[in-house]
Amino acid sequence: MIRTNQIILIFAFLLIVSSCGQKSDDSGSFEETSEEAAEDMAESIATEEVTYETDTTSMVGYIAYNESIEDKRPGIIIVHEWWGHNEYVRERADMLAGLGYTAMAIDMYGNGKQAAHPEDAQKFSGMVMSNIDAAQARFKAAMDMLKDHHSVDSSKIAAIGYCFGGSVVLTMANAGMDLDAVAAFHSGVQLPIMPNEDLTAKVLVCNGAADPFVTPESVAAFTSAMDEIKADYKYVAYEGAKHAFTSKGADSLGQKFELPLEYNAEADEQSWDELQELLNETFN
Repeated sequence: MIRTNQIILIFAFLLIVSSCGQKSDDSGSFEETSEEAAEDMAESIATEEVTYETDTTSMVGYIAYNESIEDKRPGIIIVHEWWGHNEYVRERADMLAGLGYTAMAIDMYGNGKQAAHPEDAQKFSGMVMSNIDAAQARFKAAMDMLKDHHSVDSSKIAAIGYCFGGSVVLTMANAGMDLDAVAAFHSGVQLPIMPNEDLTAKVLVCNGAADPFVTPESVAAFTSAMDEIKADYKYVAYEGAKHAFTSKGADSLGQKFELPLEYNAEADEQSWDELQELLNETFN
């Protein structure tokens, strides 16, 4: 299922920005050309609903890729926030497909389970992070499916995650999973498996400096551990940004549940730029 309108908006924006400073003899014709190019690109984005499993759990996934690209390309795993596998991670998969990657939004809870209340989210995420063996099995099952996809170069795999998902990808990298790079957004860094010699991936962490869920003590412990093993990493803290700063739905959820959640457009854009830089450095 291709969400054409959403993808058109993304690519129209990218095309307009990248064309700043160009001149056109007919101001209307340039706009029409941009729209046509965005539509063509949108039509090239294919999406797939998939299922995969471990010995004990069945999970859902969503794969997005540009089918007009003939060459195999890097695969990117996306791990959801503590709310579960929802539309937000699928939107990010579409965006990564637009950049030329094959992206797979995965399911760490099983059966596509989603939380409607923070208490459920805390319970679901806690069950995953307290059983690292099961978490690794679920993550690896998703990674194996992504590697087997016909569009993916199986030797080039990265993972990104948001909130709970950021903690997951950092933990998987620290566990020595076969990942070239990981990026975590508004993520806790007090992890079940802290950085150690098994870590080989490049690491990017983008957090809000005003996020009360990420304590200065946990950041100091994380960066100290990364420095000790001479890890290839970058930690960014955006001034004034709170938890869930990349999610446009954060404000309403924060108000509904009285949580310090807030979308921050500037931090969202800057962290997305940081991700693109990481992926370019890793795969190009």
